[in-house]
Amino acid sequence: MSTVDIQGVTALVTGANRGIGKALVRELIDQGAAKVYATARSVDKLGDLVATASEKIIPLELDVTNEEQIKAAAEAAGDVLIVINNAGIAGYSAIIAAQDTSSARQEMEVNYFGVLHMVRAFAPILKQNKGGVFVNISSIGGLVGIPMVGTYCATKAAVHSLTQSIRGELAGQETLVIGVYPGSIDTDMAVGMDMEKESPYVVAQAILDAVENGIESVYPDKVADAIGYLIHTPLKKLELQWADALPQAGE
Repeated sequence: MSTVDIQGVTALVTGANRGIGKALVRELIDQGAAKVYATARSVDKLGDLVATASEKIIPLELDVTNEEQIKAAAEAAGDVLIVINNAGIAGYSAIIAAQDTSSARQEMEVNYFGVLHMVRAFAPILKQNKGGVFVNISSIGGLVGIPMVGTYCATKAAVHSLTQSIRGELAGQETLVIGVYPGSIDTDMAVGMDMEKESPYVVAQAILDAVENGIESVYPDKVADAIGYLIHTPLKKLELQWADALPQAGE
């Protein structure tokens, strides 16, 4: 499986205007990336970030629910070797107690289908570029359901399952597929939550360490690490048992 040196690499980060995405762009530049495509639904939100390294950070308008914009991003970023699917939303909605399913549908469109369309668009590019890396930001809530954010957890469980499945599909083209399972991170999504929170820059560093060392699952904070230790090992063994059940040609 491919590993990638950050020094001199070209990367793309979705949802780069805040939180973990913004930290990833800055950390990529700090670690020597040659170019980073920073995406957001509005490039106006990227102005301050781009100004920190305007010769290396390329802003792209990208709403991950818009397949035409994803296609345009893939055409613009044909030299990319790392694709980090970070864009996401949280509706803070329970499943049964919610008034309707509108939040659940919106979260699924962004958090799951956004990743799905991105990996379909960029998998051929990574193959052309001799392997590369997909990084998909799931959540510890994608492994353990949390009722108060049940709809969000469902979307992140879908991202986790997608990550497992494409890992097998893309093994033949030497693409490394990394799943990231944050627990409690100091971002806008966690405002108002009374618990110890990890810096998004620590998360970014853990992700890039995984890229360089071929680590497939990242638990980047204390909460995530404690849960991941309990449940990850048996699940990983099961995933490997089914990794060779690949689709037939034309499917």
